[in-house]
Amino acid sequence: MDTYDVVIVGSGTSGQTAAFKLKENGLKVAVVEKSDRPGGTCALTGCQPKKWYYEAAEAIAKARHLEGKGIVAAPQGNWSQVLEQKQQFTSSIPEGTIQNFQKAGIDLVTGTAVFLDDKTLSVNGQPILAKFFVVATGAKPMQLPIKGIEHVITSDDFLDLTALPPSILFIGGGFISFEFAHFAARLGSPNQRSVILEASDRPLGVFDAEMVELLTAASKAEGIDVRNSVDIEGIEKHGKGFSVRTANNDSFETDLVVHGAGRLPDLDTLQLDAAGVESSNRGISVDQTLRTSNRRVFAVGDCAATIQLARVADQEAHVAAENILAELDLGRKATMDYRAVPAILFTYPQFAMVGKTEEDLKQSEQTYRKSFAKNLSWPTYQRVGLEDAAYKILIDAKNKILGAHILSDHAAGMINTIKQAMLLETTVDELYRQTIVSPYPTRESDLGYMLKPLLTDLGTKR
Repeated sequence: MDTYDVVIVGSGTSGQTAAFKLKENGLKVAVVEKSDRPGGTCALTGCQPKKWYYEAAEAIAKARHLEGKGIVAAPQGNWSQVLEQKQQFTSSIPEGTIQNFQKAGIDLVTGTAVFLDDKTLSVNGQPILAKFFVVATGAKPMQLPIKGIEHVITSDDFLDLTALPPSILFIGGGFISFEFAHFAARLGSPNQRSVILEASDRPLGVFDAEMVELLTAASKAEGIDVRNSVDIEGIEKHGKGFSVRTANNDSFETDLVVHGAGRLPDLDTLQLDAAGVESSNRGISVDQTLRTSNRRVFAVGDCAATIQLARVADQEAHVAAENILAELDLGRKATMDYRAVPAILFTYPQFAMVGKTEEDLKQSEQTYRKSFAKNLSWPTYQRVGLEDAAYKILIDAKNKILGAHILSDHAAGMINTIKQAMLLETTVDELYRQTIVSPYPTRESDLGYMLKPLLTDLGTKR
């Protein structure tokens, strides 16, 4: 029977982060992976490969906005060429992952992990003992109770399409649907059309509702039709494509149907009960140290009941590893800080947020002030022909930032600056003074315009 200090279930970004950190500190480590393509969702089918499509789509979108303003004709997208570039990247991930484990002295065990008890896993019928376990199995597309669901492709399938049909229908108004619809709008045919059907009364539920309306309007201008409060009853295949029927007897004709309705923690085969690990539909229950109800077991990444973002998963892996090392007197205890976790949609314009939404603050009856503007006409946006830029910044009575929401190109950089200010508890006045010496004129220096209406120090308004 094999025995390890730590066994990690899952070879994605969080599993690898934990494995290498623990191995670097002298522990005997194994990683269990059920897929024959180790590397995880982020590297193979998620945040990394989708960026190949985003970069090309963004370049085309910017060129289209500048037609007649210095650009004679915008370039035409070629989906298959982007696919080829993406596949050149992803094809090396599995073998590279295996080689990196081998070089580090980490054992890779291929097979499905099943807990036998609180200290034993079974993989392909072979028991493995460990002092500690880290579950990092990620997430999978949620099952949809829709007749004809077998006709629907997943997000993985979408990124491997050799070409885009003229019309696409996305089920669910979340990250996947909005990003992929924006990719198709720039990399598809000239008459490309997409429909997003959301079951609830609004899409992108974690984002600020007012800002979502602005993104929805910007999407509509690109041929993306977003419909809310739509219950899909069935999907039928016919010679020309598919018919999607809804509860109110509407029917949508489309060439392709894509599952964009979200993902659930991938826990089905683990038999967590045998290890005394508590979980729910949201994932495995963990405390701020990422420890589960079984002190031997930690959970990180999308399988944990926390925030499903890749960089959050990496940080969780660091925290879990630190706490395992602390248990072995090789390090200090650590806790996870979720106060200022940025999220971003790679649409064009980008849509980024950090902290609370205005709805959150109203619901909690918290006093706040805000700075908000839309359809920004600042020179930075005039130069790139972007007419949909908007922002909202929310602060408390002590002039500390509670939340920020930005619709813009380069939104990722701006939201990261605000994230750092929130973590450091920087006041709005101080952050404004810091933006004065930003590279100018840039989106980052535009933060000063966003902050100025919130200033309390009259001397800084001059």
